[in-house]
Amino acid sequence: MSGLIETDAIVLGGGIVGASAALMLARRGKAVVLLERDFCGSHSSGVNYGGVRRQGRPLSQLPLSQRAHEIWGNLLELIGTDGEYMQSGHLKLARSHEDMAALQTYAQSTRGFGLGLQLLDRAELRARYPWVGDVAVGASLCPDDGHANPRLISPAFARAAQRAGAQVFEQTKVVEIEHDGHAFNVHCANGIKVRAPWLLNCAGAWAGTVAAQFGESVPMRSGHPAMLVTEPLPMVMDVSTGVEGGGIYARQVARGNCVLGGGQGFALTPEQARPGQAAVLEILRNAAELYPFLAGAQAIRTWSGTEGYLPDREPVIGPSTTRAGLLHGFGFAGSGFQIGPAVGEALAELVCSGSATQPIEAFSIGRFQTTQPARAGTVVQLPRGRSRQ
Repeated sequence: MSGLIETDAIVLGGGIVGASAALMLARRGKAVVLLERDFCGSHSSGVNYGGVRRQGRPLSQLPLSQRAHEIWGNLLELIGTDGEYMQSGHLKLARSHEDMAALQTYAQSTRGFGLGLQLLDRAELRARYPWVGDVAVGASLCPDDGHANPRLISPAFARAAQRAGAQVFEQTKVVEIEHDGHAFNVHCANGIKVRAPWLLNCAGAWAGTVAAQFGESVPMRSGHPAMLVTEPLPMVMDVSTGVEGGGIYARQVARGNCVLGGGQGFALTPEQARPGQAAVLEILRNAAELYPFLAGAQAIRTWSGTEGYLPDREPVIGPSTTRAGLLHGFGFAGSGFQIGPAVGEALAELVCSGSATQPIEAFSIGRFQTTQPARAGTVVQLPRGRSRQ
């Protein structure tokens, strides 16, 4: 395909953030082109754990997360599928009294955000969730959090954007981005050329390449979370779980399989990552302590991916500091699945009205910047890779 497409906005990346932004722009009457080098939802947004949680997020993210919670509640009408979304609750376990004190402090600091957190001591935890191991001394429950199937959700946002009028191009690798003083010109390996006054950088772990082109280098590193899923088991775990201080997270789906994650794998090539034996063994060790019913369960598949981490573990969301019309939405450090629809909405609001309803100032890319002049006409080669977010 060749020829120039003139549009209002170009979205780079077909994960949940980029696809949500394209959908929200199209629903507001904007012409939008979404470019994805592989398939929408095939990277971090489609192969992650599937947690849809607000609990445990920094306070700065909670307004966006609360807005996302509202969007998730309207998922079927918005994208045409519920994506196996369940408000099962999210149970955060404490393995020590220090961890329990941290959960208590978090519950106090989040009052007023509407999370409805419930603190459970050891006796209350055992009475309510008898399948939790003795290593847990207590927990915090967010009853309206839950989980969903990322393999269904992320591509569905892109399809919904397409139905709303967005042009979605998959297997379309961007090879050059330039700004001619009036608009962005994006050239793709398959001959597609797109021109627009707005460019939304939602390219996941590779978004730093685009930001750097415009003089906004960020200290983002790649991580490769380890994941596994067990054989189908009798239904036991009726809530999505995590652990204060990290280490492991787990949930059980309707078919009985348990999805678990924790630790880090490694990159095999620019296209692939693996969890590694040590990470898998650590997940299984933690699982045996925290969820004794999993003892002896067979892992039937393991996987990893690539996600982007910034030093403060906060994302970059909002306008460029060097180039008008450039917006960023990346660096979610594995927690972008739940918040993604609200980030997409915020980016669409910036295009349509110049401001976002929810506060995003804390996520400015300017917090990392000793700015350099933006360079026009630079060739961008976005690396390929399997990712998870």
